[in-house]
Amino acid sequence: MNCGCLHTQFSSSAFLHSEGRNACLKSDLLKPSTQQGLSSLDSLKSSCSSLSLQLNSRISSECSTHVRGLVIKCSYPQNADPPPYHSKKEKKPFPIPIGQGLVVQRLIPVAYRVLNARIMLINNLKKLLKVIPINACKWCSEIRVRPVGHPFKSCRGPQASIRRGVHEWREAVLEDILVPVEDYHLYDRLGTRISHEERFSITRIPAVVELCIQARVDLPEYPAKRRRKPIIRIGKKEFIDADESELPDRDAEAPKPEMLVRWHCLLGEHFQAGEEMREGSKRLMKMYPVSVCGYCPEVHMGPTGHKAQNCGAHKRQQRSGQHGWQAAILYDLNPPKYVWHVPDVNKPSERELRNFYGQAPAILELCVEAGAAVPEQYKPTMKLDVGIPKNVSEAEVVV
Repeated sequence: MNCGCLHTQFSSSAFLHSEGRNACLKSDLLKPSTQQGLSSLDSLKSSCSSLSLQLNSRISSECSTHVRGLVIKCSYPQNADPPPYHSKKEKKPFPIPIGQGLVVQRLIPVAYRVLNARIMLINNLKKLLKVIPINACKWCSEIRVRPVGHPFKSCRGPQASIRRGVHEWREAVLEDILVPVEDYHLYDRLGTRISHEERFSITRIPAVVELCIQARVDLPEYPAKRRRKPIIRIGKKEFIDADESELPDRDAEAPKPEMLVRWHCLLGEHFQAGEEMREGSKRLMKMYPVSVCGYCPEVHMGPTGHKAQNCGAHKRQQRSGQHGWQAAILYDLNPPKYVWHVPDVNKPSERELRNFYGQAPAILELCVEAGAAVPEQYKPTMKLDVGIPKNVSEAEVVV
């Protein structure tokens, strides 16, 4: 092999040029050859004659400045796990305390956007359910965005041990995707706590709607008391309302955002509505205290929970049905619903390859099945960079 010219170019460049110019030469040699079908030695032979011609021109123009390495950074990990599963027989972990404040005017548009996003999300989901087949387990909360359910034995419902964890699939409905979380509607959020005898006389509405109502969203069917002056405390648990007779009428206040009337069933708006509802709810929860039972999914808008003894969790007899209230997090108000994601739609899921499959939120999986792009923050849990073996024998040799 005639590589004398190659050796000459390397020796001359090592003594005549700076470190930055050497980096340029090395980067040129590391570029893939334009002549396909040749090996690395053949490509060096064919490019040996052109190196001497490219050297003089590139050293004077491109390699006059110092070459820096290209660093690619990513805000999200390559692979990640979905939120952990907590058994119903165990108490929920306590969240990290966050600062909570009073009602502020700047959160009123946020509350309207959250409520509008919820309306758009529900209406778009109803339309997508008519087009994309979704299956739900009859005994547990697991769902599958495919015409046929998966074969994984992961059922945690009643009598799962008798069925050996096998799911019994049925056609899914809207409540299987958006988990209904209801709460008592309070006319006065600072009033007395709801007693056990009042548990059937007070209306229950979705928790997200009640959170928006407390953030000054006016709904005629759910009236609420609006204070414009801070309360005057006369004791540890006693207070009186301030005099608001000197304030102008409420009609003189600034107009509030309108409710959403018409909807557009677009995949981008559909997923964006779900994200806006979650992010807006997270902002509202920082200012409006939300309580959740540590044993069951019951939530309550307020610093302290109600006194209704309707907890149905494990060992409720020891607490006389009373709830164990603690500070709520976003997942208590909007429970996550993750489904298995398999890149190949036409290929059935195999039980032995379960560790290679990723998971995605059910709303995102619906959009992906309809042709939407995957956002960057959900690619780690979906394991899009993980290669799936073709068969079980290939999976056994994977390190």
